[in-house]
Amino acid sequence: MEARAPFADQTLYDFEQSLASAEPVPGGGSASAIAGSMAASLLSMVARLSTDRPKYEAYRATHERALQVGESARVRLLELADEDASAYAAFAAARKMPRETPDEQQARDEATRQAARDASEVPLAVVRECARVSLAVEPMAGRSNLNAASDLEVAARLSAAAARGAVANVIINLPMVGDDSYTGMMTLEASRLLESVERAAALVTEQISSGGLREPEVE
Repeated sequence: MEARAPFADQTLYDFEQSLASAEPVPGGGSASAIAGSMAASLLSMVARLSTDRPKYEAYRATHERALQVGESARVRLLELADEDASAYAAFAAARKMPRETPDEQQARDEATRQAARDASEVPLAVVRECARVSLAVEPMAGRSNLNAASDLEVAARLSAAAARGAVANVIINLPMVGDDSYTGMMTLEASRLLESVERAAALVTEQISSGGLREPEVE
């Protein structure tokens, strides 16, 4: 298989062409990570549109924290889009391994279990990053440039959608790992993270609907 360019180096059109093709990679996991990266980019944008504005000076610390999270998360989520594609490609390769003999079957099973573990851990990392983004977006609502309020809400909703998509990829791969304890631990963390992301998105929508500013965060 010909090596592909990292998604960060591709045009949006090229990425979507790959996504729309019959090839299994990239798939929903990479798409979720890209969506999360877009959410992080919007967070950075709103932070920049709010910094050095006299009306929002009292919220400078919130803007600075948001920008730091946005910049690191958008880069990391693009990396995770590639990691997800690689993890799923490895899983697909493991499922195609020969199984004519007991040794071949054992090797195939072991490779499948490890690949399934990797294919679960990468999307969980996406959920973690989305949670970081969401928890930085929420304090910005009502403490940032009101002209960019809708952009902030899009960031919250994109992050929530990305997290939910990534959780779906975690859950679907766990049965192939063959470890009930690991499955339980991963499922619990994914569920808790998703709950926090969706709660943050709801709070952002509620605050933006109010149309006003709120008190600065307590340092």
